[in-house]
Amino acid sequence: MPRLAATLALALVAGPSLARDRVPTPEIVIARPGQCVEPTEVMRRDHMRFLLHQRDRTVREGIRTPKYSLAGCVECHASTKTGSVLGEGGFCQDCHSYAGVKLDCFECHAAKPERLSAQARP
Repeated sequence: MPRLAATLALALVAGPSLARDRVPTPEIVIARPGQCVEPTEVMRRDHMRFLLHQRDRTVREGIRTPKYSLAGCVECHASTKTGSVLGEGGFCQDCHSYAGVKLDCFECHAAKPERLSAQARP
C-alpha cells in the first residue's frame, strides 16, 4: 500500500508537467504588440465567435466595422519574417495546428496584410 501511495503522489506531482512536456504549446509571437480589440483570455476563447458575428453582419446586413474584422487581425498578427499569419511560426497556423482545428478562413481571405499584398501586385 505505501508503494501505491508513493506512485500516486508522484503522478500527482509529475503528471501536469509530463502532460505539458508531451505536446509543446505554440510559441505565440505578436508581431505588432499593442492593445487588441479584447483581452487575451477573451480572444483565445471567443475569437471565432467574433469573426462569425462580423461575417454575418458584413455579408447579410452590409455592415462593415473594423473591430472584429479578419483583415484587422491579419494586419496586427502577421509575422514580420513571412508577412503572413500562416506557415511555420504563423500566428493563426500555430494555434490551430496545436488545437487540431481546421483553419479554412484563408481559402478565401488574404493571410497577409493588405499593405503587403498590394506591394506584391504587378
